[in-house]
Amino acid sequence: MAALGGFILSDVHPFSCEAVPGYKCTGYRSQDKSFHVEGALNHIFTRSLPFEGSQPRIFKINLGDRWFSFPEPEALVGKLNRGFLEASSHHPIKTINEKLIAELGKVFPLKRLKCSSPLLPQRETSVLTSWNCDFLSAAFCINLLEGNSNSESLTCGKTEDMEDFLVSPSELNLPKSPGRDGKEEVHEEIYGQAKIWLRPSLLVHVPAVIQAPDFLPGSLHILSGPIFRKCHILPFTMPAFHETLFILGFNENLNDDYLQSLLDHLKGILDSLLTLTLLEGSKLSSSIEFVFQPNGKDYIINVKSHNFGPDCAKELIIGSIITSIPSIIHKDQCFVFVCLNLDLLAMLVWGISDWRMLWTFDKRFLKNFVPGKIEPFKSYSLYPPSYVHDISFWLDEKKGFDELEFHTVARAVSQDTVISIQFLSRFQHPETEQVSLCYRLTYQTCDKALTQQQVASMQSKFRKEIEQRLHVTPR
Repeated sequence: MAALGGFILSDVHPFSCEAVPGYKCTGYRSQDKSFHVEGALNHIFTRSLPFEGSQPRIFKINLGDRWFSFPEPEALVGKLNRGFLEASSHHPIKTINEKLIAELGKVFPLKRLKCSSPLLPQRETSVLTSWNCDFLSAAFCINLLEGNSNSESLTCGKTEDMEDFLVSPSELNLPKSPGRDGKEEVHEEIYGQAKIWLRPSLLVHVPAVIQAPDFLPGSLHILSGPIFRKCHILPFTMPAFHETLFILGFNENLNDDYLQSLLDHLKGILDSLLTLTLLEGSKLSSSIEFVFQPNGKDYIINVKSHNFGPDCAKELIIGSIITSIPSIIHKDQCFVFVCLNLDLLAMLVWGISDWRMLWTFDKRFLKNFVPGKIEPFKSYSLYPPSYVHDISFWLDEKKGFDELEFHTVARAVSQDTVISIQFLSRFQHPETEQVSLCYRLTYQTCDKALTQQQVASMQSKFRKEIEQRLHVTPR
């Protein structure tokens, strides 16, 4: 009933009738038998933000002297151009990033670099391929459209200028064709066919950094910015998060000394950050561990945490350390690259159990974070209801089935309200040999009121979308 009215449960506290002057328990409809007030509780409901505000936005980019636009991917609604790392931001992601950098700055000379646009030209994707990174297969692809000619079809959302996306046609390496007066121009339809990606990792910027003439060996070069990847719907796996990349170059003769120093200090700093919100006398509930990869050179950074209950029984991977990449231009130098997921780190430090809360537009979220002070996060949405729907469908043997795309469509249609997708069963028809799959979807929000009717509508739309996009036949 509360959700139907747009309300969420924000607080529960004991009710004391003595604290309310003149209070008298009259019972149901003033009958003689009064209610028991011993152990009574007050439930405080507050109004939540409406779902109608979560519409895809339209972004404009400037290429030379012309404007182009692209719609925000449905699976990333509310995730682009949020500015959490900007100078004026008080977001916990920026706070944890600044603390991390400040501590490393006590040991290594730092050089902070401005992170370029998250738009990724197709030519730069070869960097991830050559490093055996599987990020590219999960990258979001977008099509650029002529800003003026398509403005009418893109008016369903709010239009924003994306200042960080101001790039030149040469930077994006898009095809051109001869124009008037012998000049080259880019046709709209060619732009629409060009593959432009949202970067899935900051590692794509490494060649530009280490090949720059002002690259300083022995200094820690730092890039911080948002990245975007298609992913399965899991409690601690997110399609958009903020990453910090540390790049350290040094003489190959000093390889062991530099690497060990960086690992030791990084582990000490991360352990220290995870104790910031501990109460006096409490024991550390999270521990950092660097785990060797099969190649014997790289590491993943694991955190074993007990802050989030049974869902976090296994280790969380908050980053990676890469040492196996051969030098691209400096033959006598070695490089270490450290990638850290700032969103997961912020969740661990403040005890934020749902990554979606970091992206909320509700102003109550930021009120939890006072500059210069770190205290455990207190959620303003308690015990949100969950709704379960099953879906089964026949597969098209010729088309195949992409489970990652299945999760991505569910994320887009549900506006990130699906928190779990569980595979239930596989059935093969004994006569036709056609295969059917069955999945269970669980819907739940972390900051908004969600009704059973809204979920039923999303589930209905989801059935239609997977039929069109994944070429399956819902049963």
